[in-house]
Amino acid sequence: MINFLDSNSYDIDQALKVENLKKEDYQEICKRLGRSPNRTELGMFGVMWSEHCCYRNSKPLLAKFPTKGKYVLIGPGENAGVIDVGNNQKLVFKIESHNHPSAIEPFQGAATGVGGILRDIFTMGARPIAVLNSLRFGSLDDTSNISLLRGVVSGIAHYGNCVGVPTVGGEINFDNSYSGNPLVNVMALGLLETDDIVCSGAKKVGSPVLYVGNTTGKDGVGGASFASSELSTTSLDDRPAVQVGDPFIEKSLIEACLDAFKTGDVLAAQDMGAAGITCSSAEMASNGGLGVFVDLDLVPAREKNMTPYDYLLSESQERMLFVVKQDKIDDLISKFKRWGLYACVVGKVIKEKEVIISHKKKIVAQIPTSALSDKTPITHHQIMNNPPLDILNKWKWKEEYLPEIKNNGLFSLKFEKLFSWNDIILHLLSTPSISSKKWVYNQYDYQVH
Repeated sequence: MINFLDSNSYDIDQALKVENLKKEDYQEICKRLGRSPNRTELGMFGVMWSEHCCYRNSKPLLAKFPTKGKYVLIGPGENAGVIDVGNNQKLVFKIESHNHPSAIEPFQGAATGVGGILRDIFTMGARPIAVLNSLRFGSLDDTSNISLLRGVVSGIAHYGNCVGVPTVGGEINFDNSYSGNPLVNVMALGLLETDDIVCSGAKKVGSPVLYVGNTTGKDGVGGASFASSELSTTSLDDRPAVQVGDPFIEKSLIEACLDAFKTGDVLAAQDMGAAGITCSSAEMASNGGLGVFVDLDLVPAREKNMTPYDYLLSESQERMLFVVKQDKIDDLISKFKRWGLYACVVGKVIKEKEVIISHKKKIVAQIPTSALSDKTPITHHQIMNNPPLDILNKWKWKEEYLPEIKNNGLFSLKFEKLFSWNDIILHLLSTPSISSKKWVYNQYDYQVH
């Protein structure tokens, strides 16, 4: 019998609401475990089965895209994709959204979106060389959308400029449908610097699991679940679920990681982004077909009295999890400490295909990796077919709708008012989606390297 520190007694309905899980999810969890989950374990399932981590809503749509090809070296399933671009060079790329965090905390939400996407790139052994973005906001007639726009742009500029990766391209469009709920998509590109692509699958039973980077705090706890839920009038109360990044630590982490990867002493690597230690340990175990044991007492913490739930669901930024060679631990730890980063062994690879978590000398979670990572729930949505355009009044078009050209060079639209060509051009150029975005890209350092 597992001696759980956490009590199995909790309000299930309230817990499911917090974790953004359905009752059917809870029943499936119990089935996979063969028992009821304790509160910490339920939180682990909550983040692993969120849209942010397993794409439970968008997977049917994403599955329609091609993922294999002559030049595709790594497709879905790893931290980022890798393609062969010729001349013995490999390009690593990833795109990800940070919508809800940016909606309630625009600066930090967008900034950590950049930090997370950069970690996906250098986790593969690539040096980040460029950042791009695609943004959507509501009408600027609403001052709240102006605040969101300013915060998001500032956050992207702050993190990219400080970490030293140029923002080389992007787009911004405006529509009322995005009012209060912007789309913040960030993409990063990198060139592989290692002879072999660094993957995330745990290797070799008994190998140490090394934690590197920043400390773990309570910022971003449950961030993946929050990012996957619908925004509501109470969403501002979830600001603690938005993590806070430090681009200067990330710059050190980039150099330390690339230096470590080049030695060949890192057998596997996984970024601690969404779902933090839960996601990194579970995905390493699943991708390697093995298990992982993690002792939370060994994790560097920035706050006192943190619970297992806090540790496992924290999205504190600039952290990585490695599987390394046993005889190279000291060398690797010294590399990271030279960059002012934390580095310590927090666990090991085990033959049992489970994620086992210990805290204060007691097992607080023990979950088969297949239960967390395999055949994650998919939510199928009914797609409503729009009526043909020709039966919608707003799309009906008739020849008489063409402007009437006057002898004086003016024309009337719908015969209501006279406009000149200059009037129309100036009106189009003044619309936010078309007007100059120089004020935005001037904030990005697009030449830094």
